[in-house]
Amino acid sequence: MNQLEEEQLSVWRAFMNSHASVIERIEKDLSEQRKIPLTTYDVLVALYQSPSKKLRMTDLANQVVLTRSGLTRVVERLEREGFVKRERTEEDRRGAFAVLTREGKKAFLATWPTYANGISNYFLSVLDEEERSIIKRGLSKVYRALQEER
Repeated sequence: MNQLEEEQLSVWRAFMNSHASVIERIEKDLSEQRKIPLTTYDVLVALYQSPSKKLRMTDLANQVVLTRSGLTRVVERLEREGFVKRERTEEDRRGAFAVLTREGKKAFLATWPTYANGISNYFLSVLDEEERSIIKRGLSKVYRALQEER
């Protein structure tokens, strides 16, 4: 087993604890304002940002922080709620697209102000410009390294 120094572990814990705390607060705000939860928001924003407002399920799974089976359950729920519909692909009868509906777009757009306020209040307002820049560089470096492994 690799040995990590206390300073290294403290960086990891600070990242994990901060992330969990910010997400918890934003989820609480969304719930209190009767907005969609972040898991739903993440799926809807990925679809909204795609040029055709639809993505293959495998591509959608790569864009959200869910397992493939978890994504399938979320998309099934979103389909029942009218936020997403599924379409079979022409070239691969086993494949499917998740497609954003008008109701899904409305739910996403209605949620954004609460989410944006949470990002601003619980994360950005606590950090100065230099800290934000350092965090962005560091986390972007981690992300790129992992993307290259794919």
